[in-house]
Amino acid sequence: MEKLEPYYHTVQYYETDAMAVVHHSNYIRWFEEARLDYLKQAGYPYSTMEENGFMIPVLGVSCEYRKAVHFGETVRVETEIIKFNGLKFTVVYEIYDKECQNLHARGSTEHCFLSKDFKPVSIKKQAPELYQFFWNKTLHNR
Repeated sequence: MEKLEPYYHTVQYYETDAMAVVHHSNYIRWFEEARLDYLKQAGYPYSTMEENGFMIPVLGVSCEYRKAVHFGETVRVETEIIKFNGLKFTVVYEIYDKECQNLHARGSTEHCFLSKDFKPVSIKKQAPELYQFFWNKTLHNR
């Protein structure tokens, strides 16, 4: 399986709080940015998923904060799909400094597949190519 490039994000001033550190809510935004970048790099951008009539809303999110990030620093987000069953999947993230020496945060998001009318979709039946894409990206295939 090919190794995808990590996602890099340079911290903007508006992402910081009164303590001059990144506000905790921004880590969740970086998860989304990294997830969308991951799908694009892997050859199945989210826009293609939507064009095919599918959405992947967030069902749950968790984040463990380890070390503060400050304005102007660049973070590296490592992204992996670790679970997939045809209806739901889980993505994990690790946020490091640019040189990958310090772990700043780790977390996960859980998603499901919905149709445009917000009904759950079994993509194995309705979108076999999308099912195969996610099956090939999960860690159990390594």
